[in-house]
Amino acid sequence: MTDKFGKTPELVDLDELKTWIIFEDEKIIAVNKPGWLVCHPSKNGPLSSLVGAMRELTKLDTIHLVSRLDRETSGAVVFAKDKKSASTIQKAIESKLVGKKYLTILRGNMLGKYVVSQPLADDKNSNVAVKQIAAIDKGSAKAAETLFTPIRTTSTPVPLTLSEVEIITGRKHQIRAHAEWINMRVVGDKIYGGDENVYLNFIENGLSREDMEKMLMPRQALHAWILDFSKIYPNLVIKAKIPQDFADFMAENNLGNAEDFNS
Repeated sequence: MTDKFGKTPELVDLDELKTWIIFEDEKIIAVNKPGWLVCHPSKNGPLSSLVGAMRELTKLDTIHLVSRLDRETSGAVVFAKDKKSASTIQKAIESKLVGKKYLTILRGNMLGKYVVSQPLADDKNSNVAVKQIAAIDKGSAKAAETLFTPIRTTSTPVPLTLSEVEIITGRKHQIRAHAEWINMRVVGDKIYGGDENVYLNFIENGLSREDMEKMLMPRQALHAWILDFSKIYPNLVIKAKIPQDFADFMAENNLGNAEDFNS
């Protein structure tokens, strides 16, 4: 049995996948990925991942994933239809020519802007192999810079902040690790939410009712909102609408109307 936000998610419906497409031309195709789907191929067949499903849908001999998101992050993901376009975009991303803005919901009230420039490294003290930590001693850590700009805060029923996030670099778990560094937590984050046992329990058994109450949302409230390619492709700015689960949480917690961000 499958569940979109469970240990084993549902398979992609190709007719539904067509509705996720937000931009397409002869070089690239962009989709608004939901927050329950992995990007990279998995052992459960082509329709268990975004890459596999896109290959099935497009029937292209090769399709290149040039921007990716964690399973539980929703939003804009871009594919290149040919090797040359993939190389152009990847080099632009590496050269910081592609603007990246996210929306997130954080626990607590953020009272002003934060610029976090802490390098990131593997967290050797964590039981979660993929967990990153903002490092004080650079060593082998990789440079990372994140800008948090609060949009709206609320204290009822719990202190929360809707924040815009701009990432200058693109490191693994960058936003979530940098939020932890400033003593904030992304709502629904199983790894950086303050108790990584939630993630370990989820991997083994799925999300329990008790852990769901801790998380507030069944997945992390992080959405890849805008990808700005205008420095390499004139006037190309890809914008992914806020998904329903994120929008519902905003409305239920007095964080505004998602439609204000979708125009």
